[in-house]
Amino acid sequence: METFPFSSIPNLPLFFSMFLILYSIAYSIVFRNWSPKIRPEACSCFISLFHGTPAVFLATFAIFSDQNHVLFIGHHLATLFVFITCRHVVFHGSYAILTLLILAEGTSFCQNVWTLASARRHDNQLAAKVYSNLSPYFYAFYSVVRGIFGPFVLYQMGVFYSSGVADNVIPRWLWISWMCVVITAIGVSILWISNLWVELFKEKKAKLEKEL
Repeated sequence: METFPFSSIPNLPLFFSMFLILYSIAYSIVFRNWSPKIRPEACSCFISLFHGTPAVFLATFAIFSDQNHVLFIGHHLATLFVFITCRHVVFHGSYAILTLLILAEGTSFCQNVWTLASARRHDNQLAAKVYSNLSPYFYAFYSVVRGIFGPFVLYQMGVFYSSGVADNVIPRWLWISWMCVVITAIGVSILWISNLWVELFKEKKAKLEKEL
């Protein structure tokens, strides 16, 4: 079987170097004329476009091809803990983790486009139009993925692990910690999108009152 040409390179330095290069390109070239206030956030979105959306397809491929090779992505420290313990401690649980990853990153592309448009909507007419048109659809998509499918997968995950069928390969304290991480992530996501919905309705209401 042909080996991946970069397989001999440690994962952490490789990915760090790749994302550092992407950030440098975004900061120095792509968004060089943007305001310093929103430039870092725009660069972060640029990086996310190169890892969030592809991660959905890679995770999907991993689920349906070989569950013994777990996709390792360090996005946040809590998520990093889940992936490390899944891949290097118990060597099990990849199906549930990768399914949650798909849901988490499935909204990444829309979210990054929306964030970039939001950052420039006050000084760029095109960005303002994209932000205005995209917001309700992005909010609805995000709400369904994070507010319905996310909790559903979490519930199925809880039912499976609480039944005890995996206790011989995954310690109870570990899957409970995974559940806590996911519950927190979903809760924060729901709170975030709820605030955005409130702001959107306030803006629409103010616009209607102004027209009247």
